[in-house]
Amino acid sequence: MQAWSLEHKVQVTQTRILEWYLKYDGKVFISFSGGKDSTVLLDLARRVFPDIPAVFVDTGLEYPELREFVRAKENVTWLRPKYPFFQIIDKYGYPVISKEVSNVIDGARKGQPYRFARLNGELLDKNGNKSMFNCENYRYLLDAPFKISDRCCYHMKKAPIYKYERISERRAIIGTMACESKLRTQSWLKAGCNGFESSRPISQPLAFWLEQDILRYLQLTGIPYAPIYGDIVPAAGKQNKNDSPVLTTTGVSRSGCMFCLYGVHLEPEPNRFQRMQLSHPKQYQYCIYGLGCGKVMDYIGVPYKNNSLEA
Repeated sequence: MQAWSLEHKVQVTQTRILEWYLKYDGKVFISFSGGKDSTVLLDLARRVFPDIPAVFVDTGLEYPELREFVRAKENVTWLRPKYPFFQIIDKYGYPVISKEVSNVIDGARKGQPYRFARLNGELLDKNGNKSMFNCENYRYLLDAPFKISDRCCYHMKKAPIYKYERISERRAIIGTMACESKLRTQSWLKAGCNGFESSRPISQPLAFWLEQDILRYLQLTGIPYAPIYGDIVPAAGKQNKNDSPVLTTTGVSRSGCMFCLYGVHLEPEPNRFQRMQLSHPKQYQYCIYGLGCGKVMDYIGVPYKNNSLEA
């Protein structure tokens, strides 16, 4: 499915949205973050059902430009989390490396044998081979002088959405893609795009899309998207298997919470925090020094100071 043409993906995605809408008699909504993926999802959904509502969780951690982009959209309900980010990291810990790794570190620190086995590289698959879910590369985080947890996303984003679902009795359509993580791949393989039988029924009609599909859709349709991404351009010297150019953005590559540390260790310089020092200096100072994210990046060996400013 991931190898399908963009045209085929659009047709199947809109079919999945139609099925979800009809199943729940229109009592559905788009979980809209303002990012490029959910922007594509909202456009696809409203081409079929123009009246479909969107829901945005205002965590206070979004880029200012993204919040203004969301404000320009019609029929969007704004939600707020119960607790601010600084209280979440103080109580539970920082989001480090990935949700999966943060969860493993948190569990291992609580003495959970399964998570210790993963950190020690001892977990085996059903064939007796080392499991792909081992993460011994991050065992050093057990000794980190700060708390680590994956609870941030739940309290800042998921909890407000869950509450909205209970009160409104609407079912969510979300823009996650399986290619983003092993956990999301597992979720898709288990429930499919429309998880009608899941304990929390949820639709993931973009699950089989790739980032290149998202960028190509935005480029071909010309629909507005958050300006923090910049322009969509061909990446120098890179081509897809079909010889089409690999697309990239001239601005940020991801538009999640500004202060989130997930995945930053994989980014080439200048990474998101080094760019933030130039583009959003006030938010940078608060993040690095006020929230203490600088000490976390020092520990995991990720630079956050922009060389052009330090010269």
